[in-house]
Amino acid sequence: MIRVLIADDEPSIRSSLRMLVDSEAGMEVVGEATDGTDAVERAASLHPDVVLMDVQMPRMSGLEATRVLTGKPDGPRVIVLTMFDLDEYVYEALRAGASGFLLKNSPPGEVLHAVRVTHEGNALLAPEVTKRLIRRFAPVREDHRLGHLTARERETLALIGQGRSNAEIADDLFVTVTTVRTYVSRILTKLQARDRAGLVVIAYENGIVTPAST
Repeated sequence: MIRVLIADDEPSIRSSLRMLVDSEAGMEVVGEATDGTDAVERAASLHPDVVLMDVQMPRMSGLEATRVLTGKPDGPRVIVLTMFDLDEYVYEALRAGASGFLLKNSPPGEVLHAVRVTHEGNALLAPEVTKRLIRRFAPVREDHRLGHLTARERETLALIGQGRSNAEIADDLFVTVTTVRTYVSRILTKLQARDRAGLVVIAYENGIVTPAST
């Protein structure tokens, strides 16, 4: 059972999300929060697996709350919700540790898919969104941990940064999906990233993925 916490200052949105999640087999809403501070407090007591987090909330923003929650060793996965498909929100959400980004008007099926995908430790990033981010935000630092990657692991990281799935990476590198999973696991460990979303951030911040490569 995937335990979900909903954080939004709009009662109607919390209600609709609760009905949607509770109607899906294998998921349950364990609580609701009305702002970022409330979300942090409730997550500490309810131990959700996934948090659906609004961006703009009183007292503490969703981005700040995301940063607090994902900074904990056993913190939940966070899917950031917003009404606007703005690159700044997506970028800041990923930097804060979010595993995904979702528009509030997304179809119900996409919301449920997002919960499952992030719970499994995967990133919820459409390739077109990733490409926009790469084009807009230039590399800002050089991560010394990249030196620990093998040549094949670096290739894999570049493909992850382009939004490729494990199956697509396997095809590109002429290896099995199982081998790709092994590469991804090693990369996550070496770069100390929570999930694939974190790897995407590292990839484009360090220039491993560039507009010319997408």
